[in-house]
Amino acid sequence: MNDFPGRTLRIGTRSSPMALSQVEQVSGLLRKIEPDLDIEVVPVTTEADKWQGDLAQLGGKGLFVKEIDTMLQRGRVDMAVHCIKDVPGDQPMPRGLIFAAYLPRDDVHDALLFPEGSDRQTLDDLPAGATVATSAVRRKAQINRVRPDLNVVRVRGAVGSRVEKLDGTRKIDTKLDAMILARAGLERLGIANRARQVFTVDEMLPAVGAGALGLECRKDDDAVAYLLQQLNHDRTMTEITAERVMLHNLRGHCNSPIAGYCITEPDGQLSLRGMVFSRDGSKFVHAHFWGESMNDPAVLGTRVGAELLRQGARDIIEGIPH
Repeated sequence: MNDFPGRTLRIGTRSSPMALSQVEQVSGLLRKIEPDLDIEVVPVTTEADKWQGDLAQLGGKGLFVKEIDTMLQRGRVDMAVHCIKDVPGDQPMPRGLIFAAYLPRDDVHDALLFPEGSDRQTLDDLPAGATVATSAVRRKAQINRVRPDLNVVRVRGAVGSRVEKLDGTRKIDTKLDAMILARAGLERLGIANRARQVFTVDEMLPAVGAGALGLECRKDDDAVAYLLQQLNHDRTMTEITAERVMLHNLRGHCNSPIAGYCITEPDGQLSLRGMVFSRDGSKFVHAHFWGESMNDPAVLGTRVGAELLRQGARDIIEGIPH
C-alpha cells in the first residue's frame, strides 16, 4: 500500500563518507516500505566538519547536527539522519523537531587499531609513552584511568582519514602508535578487520547513544513522521531514552567525559550504567541501577543521573573547561 504522498523526500546529512553510507542504509529501508519513493540526498559540510581545532572552542560537537536541524526547521529538507551520540544532551530538542524513529542499535564497542603492518594486538602491548589517538574525551579518560603512562592525543576528521593518519599515509606532525575508534563506524565503512582489540563495556563504557541512528523530522509533517515511525525499533528507543534522560540531568557539555549504556536484560528489565570522569581519568563516579517494577526508562535515567550527582559528578563536570 503506497501511503506516502507524491513528493520528493529530501534527506539532510553531513557530507562525510560515513554519514552518506548511513543515509544509503536508511534510504534502502524506506524503499522497502515505499518502493517508488523519490529520495533526494542534501549533503552539508557543517562548520564542525571544516574546523580542525578543539570542538569546544567552536561550541561543541552539537554543531555537527545544528546546521542540519536548522535546514529541517526552515523546510529545506524533510528529515535528517543523526548519530545519537552527536546530539547534545544539555539542550532541549530544537523547536518543532522530533525523533520519529531509532534504528536497531549497531555495535556499541570501542576498538583499538594499530598502524598497518604492526604486530601489536592489545593496549598492554604498548610501551610507556606510546601515543594513542582518539577524538573522544570519554575514551581518553578511560584509557588514562588504566594506563596513565600513555600519551593520549586528539585526532579529528572523517574515520577513513583518521586511519590514514594512523598508517602514516596522510601526513600529521605526530607519529601515532595506536588509535581508538567506534567499531560500528569501522563496520559501516567496511574496515572492521582493522580492529585488533575490542574493548568490553567494562573496560570502556560507551558514549550515550553509541551505535544508534535517529531519524528526525518536523513534528507537524505527519506524512514523513508516519513513514519514519514504521522503521522504529522499540527496544532501542527505550534504551536510548534512559541514557539521554541521565545525560540531560547531568547537564554535561561536549567536553564532559560522560559514558552511559542501557541494555534490556533477558527478563525484560532495563539496566543502566553511567560514569562521569575527570579529563585524565584520575577522578570518576559510577552508578548502575535496574528498572523498578514500572521499568520506566525516564525514571531509570533520572535515578542514575541523581546518584552520579550525589557522588560529585557536578564538581567534575564544572571543573572541565568548556
